[in-house]
Amino acid sequence: MTSQRDSLPPIEITPKDLSAYRSGNRGVDYVHTFDSGRPGPHVIVNALTHGNEFCGMIAVTHLFEQGIRPLRGKLTLSFANVAAYQRFDPERPFESRFVERDMNRVWDAATLDGPDQTQDVRRARELRPIYAEGDALLDIHSTSFAVPPMLIHEPQAKYAALSRHLHSPLHHVLLPGVMHPGRPLIQYGAYGEAHTAPLGVVVECGQHFAASSGSLAISITMRFLDFFGLIPASLAAQYVAEKGEPKRYEVTRVLVAQSADFRFAKPWVGFEELEEGELIAMDGDVEVRAPFARCTVIMPTRRIQQGRDVVSLARPI
Repeated sequence: MTSQRDSLPPIEITPKDLSAYRSGNRGVDYVHTFDSGRPGPHVIVNALTHGNEFCGMIAVTHLFEQGIRPLRGKLTLSFANVAAYQRFDPERPFESRFVERDMNRVWDAATLDGPDQTQDVRRARELRPIYAEGDALLDIHSTSFAVPPMLIHEPQAKYAALSRHLHSPLHHVLLPGVMHPGRPLIQYGAYGEAHTAPLGVVVECGQHFAASSGSLAISITMRFLDFFGLIPASLAAQYVAEKGEPKRYEVTRVLVAQSADFRFAKPWVGFEELEEGELIAMDGDVEVRAPFARCTVIMPTRRIQQGRDVVSLARPI
């Protein structure tokens, strides 16, 4: 039987022409802010942090096409790494995640204020002041492999009410602090701080090119806007959370390839539970084994590169 790692997935979602959205109203390409003129939170819905993750594009274009405007506060719609998105090639669908550098690993002052002139970091600098304004940020992503969708956020008390409201996806992954080699967007500034109010969450909507990932992205986005009171209750009622009790995991470690010869012991795709001591991977001559029972593999990468994160390990809660 051919595994997910051995074959390319079907391309059920293809890129749309986003040129109509290029001229925003913030002085930054592909960023639009709508102000209700009434007091309320500034909510940001962000798509295409990774250029080949199309579900966010589906959700944000849906908001444009449906003429969604906030009942209170502000709503910002952002297409982040459009340059990477425009490089998509269906023959090589995993190659357009970014142009030169992963945009979801650059959200720290050392990088943003440093000398890096890669196209992705220059774009992050353009977006930085927009994100810094937000009271809430929904960063919409998808996964390389067809695994259950998941909600990702810090294990902080300030996220409890939002997590309960969204409820689904029914896999909730808690990411305590910066474990990756580079800060993700949802941990940028106040989003990642326990003592401040702004909330930043990631939703991983399913496999990159699956039509279902776009549908889920729309549903999550509408329920996110509903939590902050930006859309009418009658509209929000059309988007119902899945039934069932969410499964919760807390990330304990993010593995980074220390050698150019990192290789997984098995063709992991995600959410496999390992016995304590079970071999996860070989990093050169070094064995990497599960440090505890029911050690859960989260989002193993398809493209292994030395110095980059390759998989997260989590403990079921």
